[in-house]
Amino acid sequence: QNKMKKFFTLFFLLKHSLKYFITGTSGITKIPGFVVVAMIDETQYGYCDDNMEEIEPKQDWIKKLFQKKPEHLKDHSKRCFNNQQLFKAYMGVFKQCLNQTEDSHVLQSVSGCEWDDESHDVKGINQYGYDGEDFISLDLLTLTWITPKTQAVVIKHLWDTDKARLEFIKNLYMSVLCPDFLQRTDRPSVSLLQKTPSSPVSCHATGFYPDRADLFWRKDGEEIHEGVEKGGILPNSDGTFQMSSELNISLIKHEDWRKYDCVFQLYGVKEEIIITLNKTEIQTNWGDLEKEDSSKGFCSANLYKKIRNQ
Repeated sequence: QNKMKKFFTLFFLLKHSLKYFITGTSGITKIPGFVVVAMIDETQYGYCDDNMEEIEPKQDWIKKLFQKKPEHLKDHSKRCFNNQQLFKAYMGVFKQCLNQTEDSHVLQSVSGCEWDDESHDVKGINQYGYDGEDFISLDLLTLTWITPKTQAVVIKHLWDTDKARLEFIKNLYMSVLCPDFLQRTDRPSVSLLQKTPSSPVSCHATGFYPDRADLFWRKDGEEIHEGVEKGGILPNSDGTFQMSSELNISLIKHEDWRKYDCVFQLYGVKEEIIITLNKTEIQTNWGDLEKEDSSKGFCSANLYKKIRNQ
């Protein structure tokens, strides 16, 4: 049993990421001149541009967080506006350093952090690209800027002397945003599902975060493996996760059902979610299937009559 648990944990995604992709343009019309896309684990959770007054949440969990902690919505919207002003200033500085005119140019940045939920190590990210090429990036360990461009050395030295800004960036991603967004836990909804009366009963958990979780069946309080088929952890479109575990009930006496329960465990959360095997708890679509079958029969009978009458 312990070996199986160790084997199962190998499939967990141990690293999570929070990233802000920012694009600013100059001399380009018909598109917003400034755009921010906020991502967690490659799933977009927020958006803002220079035509908006506050960030637009893209997932239900972030909407709930903004409702619960409105200061997060205020801070995100403020950062969006501040970055817009900074990008305008940076665009002017970059043009000046590169001796450019008022032609079309694109300034991009990616910032954020990566968090290892096993070692709890946090790695910060802050880098800029200009007109499609890497331009300058921040080493958050040494708090110094690095550039492959000789034209950007002047900017590097200028930014290296701004110690207050360097400390602000480090604290923002390493101590504020990463803990709030990547070290969160979302408990799922857990349901018992069955396709037909003879099908296995599936225990299905969806909407949990992070993806370090376990879902298993017990009998008399002890985990069982016989007659159980466990599925892997799958991503949902909103950045949360889902998983299921099926129990073959064909050999279980009805009076013994109460001895079985499904248990969901989430990493970092002490409380388990437990659902006892009970007919009243099982969600089915038997009625829909019966209606579909009777409808097919009715259509077939009418079709037979039409063919016979022709």
